[in-house]
Amino acid sequence: MSDDEREEKELDLTSPEVVTKYKSAAEIVNKAVQLVLSHCKPKARIVDLCEKADAFIREQTGNMYKNVKKKIERGVAFPTCISVNNTVCHYSPLSSDETVLEDGDMLKIDMGCHIDGFIAVVAHTHVLQDGPVTGRSADVIAAANTAAEVALRLVRPGRKNSDVTEAIQKVAAAYDCKIVEGVLSHQMKQFVIDGNKVVLSVSNPDSRVDEAEFEENEVYSIDIVTSTGEGKPKLLDEKQTTIYKRAVDKNYSLKMKASRFIFSEISQKFPIMPFTARDLEEKRARLGLVECVNHDLLQPYPVLHEKPGDFVAHIKFTVLLMPNGSDRITSHPLQDLNTTKTIDNEPEIKAWLALPTKTKKKGGGKKKKAKKGEKAEESKTEPIEEDANGTDS
Repeated sequence: MSDDEREEKELDLTSPEVVTKYKSAAEIVNKAVQLVLSHCKPKARIVDLCEKADAFIREQTGNMYKNVKKKIERGVAFPTCISVNNTVCHYSPLSSDETVLEDGDMLKIDMGCHIDGFIAVVAHTHVLQDGPVTGRSADVIAAANTAAEVALRLVRPGRKNSDVTEAIQKVAAAYDCKIVEGVLSHQMKQFVIDGNKVVLSVSNPDSRVDEAEFEENEVYSIDIVTSTGEGKPKLLDEKQTTIYKRAVDKNYSLKMKASRFIFSEISQKFPIMPFTARDLEEKRARLGLVECVNHDLLQPYPVLHEKPGDFVAHIKFTVLLMPNGSDRITSHPLQDLNTTKTIDNEPEIKAWLALPTKTKKKGGGKKKKAKKGEKAEESKTEPIEEDANGTDS
């Protein structure tokens, strides 16, 4: 490749530097999940855990690219959320919130990090208990994990977004669970966490997206949320919403002084990435954010809930569609799962799981040997209900 061609393509995965930045961001969020889990104990305040993870991401990214001539933006790409039990997503409370974890809680830990706008996101589900997870709790986590493994194998050049939507619903049904409606998987680009190519979680008349084909050198955030309930979450309290993203294409002359103050602060501190109201001057934030949202200057990320008693699991990962195959760069091992359902009698799901994540190459013996190793690694991920820790492929 000539220098001119390389310069034209420097912002996608054809640039080794871009791949390195994605993988460095991924390494940080993977460690941040581990950090949160090490502090997840009964009576731990959720907000303290969220703040700890965000501070870790800021510290780790702050230590990178310090001595370069051109300033490189880096830090939190999505504020840490810890959504418990039937709470589906986006729970990242204000500093004054006293909500704590309890023994037996099912936690969904969700966060993102970026380096120079190259984003790695992850979500992981953990039950606050010793020993294997059993019963319907195990089923819903296995459903999310198996759906994620299938999605990893179907998000490939030449496949369509609708292929993934149909497949993950079949996986959830095998565990007698539902894929939660309204959750979107997005293509990601530099400084773009929610690109135009979208994978629907559930296809229905109310939610349609353009059919799209996956292409080499693209990056995707694959977002799987499963529920033992109906999979139709509700917004119960708008006051729980604390995460927002500036809508860069919208303009409006705000009337209230508090709104103008807050929007100015947001524009300076968080011009592109999602942020939490915790990072604003809280007294003015509550008043000012309302007018900003009402006039579409900010996109809210609402806290959604399934019905009490429902179990909800969340697995999200970042995948790079490299020339040699799909590279999943964010994940965390699951607890042991003793499920009540299996995929033993689901040949279609087993066939999806048997698909390779790497592209076969023609050529000499060394490459063939590598392929055998890949096949052996991939086969470990197939019996997910027996070995729930096979999340890295």
